[in-house]
Amino acid sequence: MLSRSFAAFGGIQEFIVNTGQHYADDMSSVFFQQLHVPRPYADLGVGSGRHGAQTGRMLEGIERVLLDLSPDWVMVMGDTNSTLAGAVAAAKLHIPIAHLEAGVRSFDHRMPEEINRIVADRVSTLLLAPSDVAVGNLRREGVNAEAVVNVGDIMLDVFQAHSSEAARIRPNVLDRCGVRSKEYILATIHRAENTDEPDRLRRIMCALAQLGRDLPIVFPVHPRTRAAFESLNVAVGPDEGLRTTAPLGYLEMQALEMESKLIVTDSGGVQKEAFYAGVPCVVLRAETEWPELIDMGWTRLAVPDSVASILNACREWLTGRERASGSPYGDGSAGRRTVQALMAAAENQCWNGLWKKG
Repeated sequence: MLSRSFAAFGGIQEFIVNTGQHYADDMSSVFFQQLHVPRPYADLGVGSGRHGAQTGRMLEGIERVLLDLSPDWVMVMGDTNSTLAGAVAAAKLHIPIAHLEAGVRSFDHRMPEEINRIVADRVSTLLLAPSDVAVGNLRREGVNAEAVVNVGDIMLDVFQAHSSEAARIRPNVLDRCGVRSKEYILATIHRAENTDEPDRLRRIMCALAQLGRDLPIVFPVHPRTRAAFESLNVAVGPDEGLRTTAPLGYLEMQALEMESKLIVTDSGGVQKEAFYAGVPCVVLRAETEWPELIDMGWTRLAVPDSVASILNACREWLTGRERASGSPYGDGSAGRRTVQALMAAAENQCWNGLWKKG
């Protein structure tokens, strides 16, 4: 959606760098195809690895691209290692940085994503926040007001733009998974805090197995999770009430989100997509970077410290309850607002002295 907004504005050259952090076809190229993202200027092919090694390879590759292009701005998005590497590489070359999805906080520094967010925000020139809560976080951290713009959530733009296409393929997706509309649970698990802790992962899978006796569970398995199952010799399948699949494309995932009765996840992005789909969500973590959704009654946290805690949260959230309406993440025009904010910042040369001293 951002590329479309750049094209609609006119006069802007966009160069996409794909680090290759998500390198498998079902985790990368399918998203470029389905979302009609332009072909990357550079594909670094970094692949997986430990945080330090992966981020180091990204820094080296991104720096080469930036020296070659000498761009006026570098835009980084979200909270991945790619975000961190792009921000640090640009900062060291004194290139203005715009961070899209700035100010998001879980307040848990054990999360790699939290470190990436904080560092990216600290070195960025223009902070493009998705919500009023994110703006408030940045203000409390000492960011000058003129550096921060609430543009809304670009993920809402994408969700709305592809909802009709997702609806078109929905019957086929449900049929392939062997489920019916509003009669299944959608689950995703991929965070290291859950997959790399054997006891925690076993508790989650035991809870899902029991929950699967109530309703079938569609479970797209992330490569990290698949590797954890193999190392633990954990078998999952129909006997446990789970319809396991390979990772899904964006449209297939959106179709399943829209038709599910409940979503169980540890993903930050899926939490918001559940809200956009109007589906309650249980988050298997101790915290969330999207507290608005808890306040509105759409999201519930369930720390996987016992099977019972997971089951109780899911079963409670399956019951009908009052949930607040509202649009904490804007109206689906984040792409347009982002381009406007970027152009205004460039015109005003506002990258001088945006952070308060002290």
